[in-house]
Amino acid sequence: MRAVVLAAPGPPEALHLRELPIPTPEPGQVLIRVKAFGLNRSELHTRLGLADGVTFPRVLGIEAVGVVAACPGREVAVGQQVAAMMGGMGRTYDGGYAEYTCVPVSQVIPFTSTLDWATLGAVPEMLQTSNGSLTVGLDAQPGQSILIRGGTSSVGMTTAILAKGRGMTVLATTRNPDKSGALEQIGVDHILIDTGEIATQVREIIDGGVDTALELIGTPTLPDTLRATRIHGVVCFTGMLSNQWIVDQFYPIDYLPRGVRLTAYGGDANDLSPRVLQDFLDAVAAGTAIVPVHRIFGLDQIAEAHAYMESGKATGKLVVTT
Repeated sequence: MRAVVLAAPGPPEALHLRELPIPTPEPGQVLIRVKAFGLNRSELHTRLGLADGVTFPRVLGIEAVGVVAACPGREVAVGQQVAAMMGGMGRTYDGGYAEYTCVPVSQVIPFTSTLDWATLGAVPEMLQTSNGSLTVGLDAQPGQSILIRGGTSSVGMTTAILAKGRGMTVLATTRNPDKSGALEQIGVDHILIDTGEIATQVREIIDGGVDTALELIGTPTLPDTLRATRIHGVVCFTGMLSNQWIVDQFYPIDYLPRGVRLTAYGGDANDLSPRVLQDFLDAVAAGTAIVPVHRIFGLDQIAEAHAYMESGKATGKLVVTT
C-alpha cells in the first residue's frame, strides 16, 4: 500500500509517500481500506514536533473514512462504511494517511451514506469536536448566543452550522475580511473581524456579553474571549490554531472575569455516537446541513496540503482522497 511516512519532525517536505506492507489485523482490530481523510491541526503539531508521546517513523492521521477490509472478531462487517479516529491514531500507532489503516475496533464508527468520499472524509473529527464542544463543553441551549473565536476553521464553521440548527444567535470571528462571505453563507448572524480585541464589540451586539463562547485560537485570545462573555456565561477552550495552549502563571482571580466560567473539551471516538454521525450525514444528503470542505488533495499532494494548512488560508476543511 501507499502511505505517508514522517521519519522525524520537520517541514511539509518531511512527509514522504512510501510503499509499506498492508497491516494484518489481530482480534479486536479492524483493517480499513481508506477512501479519504481530513487534515487536522493535531497532525501539524505532530509534524512540527510539538506532540508528546509520538515515536518515529510514523504514518500520521488521527482520522479516516473507508470500508472495512477485514475484522477478525467480526464486530464490524466486511464492506461496512466506517469512520475511524483518535485513540492514538497517527501518534502511538500508524494512522489514516495511507491506503489502509489498522485500528482498534473501539475507534470505529459505522455509517451508511451515498455522499462522496471527500465530503465524508471531512466529517468525523470535525463533527465530534463541534458537537462535543456544544453539548459537553458549553451545554448550549436553544435561544442562547454563542461567540466562535476562529470562525472560519472547519470546527468553527461546523459549530456555527450546528448552533444555528439549535436556534442560537451566532457571532463568529475571522482575521481576513475576504472570508466573511463564507460565514454569511452558513448563516452566521454577526461577523467580527478579529484584531485580537473584540470583547467591546461583542458587548455592543449582545448586551452584557454572550451566553457561550468557543475558543479555537488558543491562549493568546482566551482572555479577550472571557471578557466578551456575560456573568455566568461559559467559555469552552477546544482549539489552538495559534499553536499556543499554555497559560503562564495562571492566577484564577486575576485571569477570569468575575462570574465567567471556563471549561475545556477534548473527545474520542466514543464521544461521537453512530446516531449523531448518521443523522448529520443524512441531513447533509437532504440539503439541510452542509460540510465546509475548502479543498481536496490527492495522497501524493500531502506536502502541499500540509503547507496549505499551515498557511491558514483555508476556510473550512482540507481533505485528502486516496
